[in-house]
Amino acid sequence: MAYNKVEDIKSLDELERAQAAAQAQGNSVVNYNEWSQILKDLEEAGVESSGNFSADKAKVQEIKATVQEYIDNLKTEEAQKQQKQENQKTKAVSETDNEQNLKATMANATSSVIMADYMKYYHLLF
Repeated sequence: MAYNKVEDIKSLDELERAQAAAQAQGNSVVNYNEWSQILKDLEEAGVESSGNFSADKAKVQEIKATVQEYIDNLKTEEAQKQQKQENQKTKAVSETDNEQNLKATMANATSSVIMADYMKYYHLLF
């Protein structure tokens, strides 16, 4: 039979004392294992227990959801940062290619003008 007269337990020590008292009567605290884990999680998170199993369970779920959301946001930001870096690299290569194309076009145009002038003077001489 479960020990149901558990109220206002705000720490793992209090829960363990309630469990020991229940066991002395041949019972156990309802959801003892789960509640002890919840109290450990709340303690790690630095959050005070409400003293109620359901409320503490809801707090832990809220904390886990918040942490998961934070992790997801960090992953999204990291992916965006990497995409931005890749875009900058592509842009730099593209700009370099455009500069090389412009230089080649200028060299071709200049050599074409020189060749045209040479041919004009060559025909004038002969």
